[in-house]
Amino acid sequence: MKKNNVVKLLGIALVVAIISTGLFYGLFVNKLSSSVGSGNNLVVAAKPLKAGTVLEAGDVKTIPWPAAELPKGNFGNVDDVVGSTVFDSIGEGEPVLESRLASSKSAGGAGVPSGMRAVSVHVTDSSGVLGLLRAGQMVDVQVVRGKLPDVQVRTALEGLRVLSVIPQPELTSQGVNLPVVTMLATPGDADVLAAADAGGRIRLTLRNALDAQTRSRSPVTLDGVMKASVATTPAPATQASVGGSAKHP
Repeated sequence: MKKNNVVKLLGIALVVAIISTGLFYGLFVNKLSSSVGSGNNLVVAAKPLKAGTVLEAGDVKTIPWPAAELPKGNFGNVDDVVGSTVFDSIGEGEPVLESRLASSKSAGGAGVPSGMRAVSVHVTDSSGVLGLLRAGQMVDVQVVRGKLPDVQVRTALEGLRVLSVIPQPELTSQGVNLPVVTMLATPGDADVLAAADAGGRIRLTLRNALDAQTRSRSPVTLDGVMKASVATTPAPATQASVGGSAKHP
């Protein structure tokens, strides 16, 4: 009798052990899967990286990222960052983000490709265009010199990409408060913008981003505009031409 009871108790204990093991295993697997997350990988520094380091494969590694949302500017593959230069020190285990690297395509997320320059200029007389202007749009740059009636205007540069717009006025070297627009330019065009900003007044004209057409850019004067307007004004209709052809006697 006692032997049967022992067998029953052992059977009950075995069942309880199996159930407990199953529950523990289930909870552990769920916990582990939740910690692994969505299956996304994130490139992090394998060791402390100083500013100026040109990244090699051994400098970084990938780790599983538990959250569904990845950090902005992340990389998921080591090959994506090899060859880039660190310009902001990164600690061991920290994410390697686009904003902390310089590459041939951009400089620290600023959108400045290699061989190009970001140039800020003060813009005048373009408040309407500034209200429409956004990063990524294309503009032509007009430079205005002189005062009425001897004012001159010239389209100095065409098809420059806008990087940022600060509509709040900023004090210029001439002591005038004007909005600031930062544009992407070649080194030569950057010099043109700097000279125009220092010695003239800059206006912007907004253009279609797909419009690559350029034109001759000779200076235009107010006197020339007025003469051209007079030359292109059609002659008033004569009495003979109104209502049909003139009748000959």
